[in-house]
Amino acid sequence: MKLKRQIIMVLCSVLGICTVQGQSLDLKLSKKFIQQNLNDAALQIKVLANATPNGKFPKTFENNKEIFSSSSWWCSGFYPGTLWYLYEGTQDQGLLQNVEEKLPYLEKEKYNKGTHDLGFMLFCSFGNGLRLTGDSAKYKDVLVTGAASLASRFNERTKTIRSWDHKPWHYPVIIDNMMNLEFLTQVSKMTGNKKYYDLAIKHAETTLKNHFRKDYSSYHVIDYDVNSGKVIGKKTHQGAYDESAWSRGQGWALYGYTMMYRETKKKEFLNQARHIAKYILNHPNMPHDLIPYWDFDKDKIDQSSKMYAKKDLRDVSAATLYASALLELAQYTKGKESALYLSNAETMLTNLSKEPYKAVYGTNGGYLLKHSVGALPLNSEIDVPLTYADYYYVEALVRYKRLLDGEPMIKEIAK
Repeated sequence: MKLKRQIIMVLCSVLGICTVQGQSLDLKLSKKFIQQNLNDAALQIKVLANATPNGKFPKTFENNKEIFSSSSWWCSGFYPGTLWYLYEGTQDQGLLQNVEEKLPYLEKEKYNKGTHDLGFMLFCSFGNGLRLTGDSAKYKDVLVTGAASLASRFNERTKTIRSWDHKPWHYPVIIDNMMNLEFLTQVSKMTGNKKYYDLAIKHAETTLKNHFRKDYSSYHVIDYDVNSGKVIGKKTHQGAYDESAWSRGQGWALYGYTMMYRETKKKEFLNQARHIAKYILNHPNMPHDLIPYWDFDKDKIDQSSKMYAKKDLRDVSAATLYASALLELAQYTKGKESALYLSNAETMLTNLSKEPYKAVYGTNGGYLLKHSVGALPLNSEIDVPLTYADYYYVEALVRYKRLLDGEPMIKEIAK
C-alpha cells in the first residue's frame, strides 16, 4: 500500500494528473511554482512577524504604516492561520515558533459571545493547530468552548446565527456568516454533540432561502424580525448598493456552500455552490485575469457618488476566496464542469502570484498580496493588503500542493 501511494505521488508530480473523488484532475501548475510561492510567502510573512507587537494582530498596511488590532477583532485568527499553513507548506520551524507565541493572546476569545466571527478567529488558528499537531490537550478545549459561544447566538425563530448586535439592524445576518459554520460542524464531529451540526444546517438552509436573488447573486445583509423570524430588509453594508453583487460576498457564499456540501453531503448545497460559481465566472464584469472588481455592479454606481472615482478597484481578497473554493468544488463535480473550476482557480493563482498583486519581498508591510478592498462605502481599507486575502491565498496554494503530492486536498480537523 505504501509503495502504491509513492507511485501515485510520483505520477501526480511528473504528469500533473491526480485522481480525486474517483476522477482525474489535469493539474497545470507545477510543483516548483507552488513551492516557490509558498517559500516566498514564508520569507515575506517574517517581515510582518517582526513588526507585530506582542498581544496585537496584523490588520493592514496603509499609508506606509502598520495597523494592528486586538484579539477581539474579527480577523485576529487569520494571521496565526496563515502561519500554520505556511509551516505546513514549508516546514519552516521559525513559523511554528511565531504562531505558538501568538496563540495565547487569542485564546480568551473562546468566551466571546458578542460575535459570529469565532470561526474566523478560532477555527483558522487553533483549528489548524489541532490538525497539524494533533495536540488535543492544547487546542481542543479552546475549540469546544468557542463553538458553544458561537452557538449561543443562534435563534430558533429566525433559524440563523445573529451576525451583529448594533443598530440600526434588528436581527442582521450577513453572508460572511456561512464561513463560520465549518467551526460548528467540525466540533460536532470531534465531540459527538450533534447540536452544533444541526444549527449549522439550519443556518445554511435559511440563508439559501433568503439571501439569494434569482440569478444566484447574494445580498450582503438580511435583516430579520426577531419575534416572527420574517425577513424585514435586504441590504448591503460593504457593497455598492443594496441590490449590487459585492464581490467578496459572492466569495463567502461560494466557499460556504462548497464547504457545507463537504460537511453534510446535501445536494442542495452543492447545487447552490455550482450556481454561484456560474454567476461569478460568467459575469460580464469579471476581468480577463479573474481578479474581480470590488463589486460586480460597479458600473451602475451613480457618477455623483463618492465611490464613483474608485469604482474600478480590484479586490484581491475576493479572488483568493474564489480560488480556494473552486479548487474544492472541482472535486465534487465531473468532466468539463470540474475542469472549468480547476482551470479558473489555476488562472487566479497564477495571476495572484505575480505583479501587480504579489508584493516584492520586504515591501507591503510584510503582507503577501496587494490591492484588496475592505469596505469602500465606509471609506475603510481601500486598495490595501488584508490579512484574510493572505490566508485564503496560502490556503489555496497548500490545497494545490496536496493535489500535486497525491494527498487528500481537504484535511479536516476532526478525526
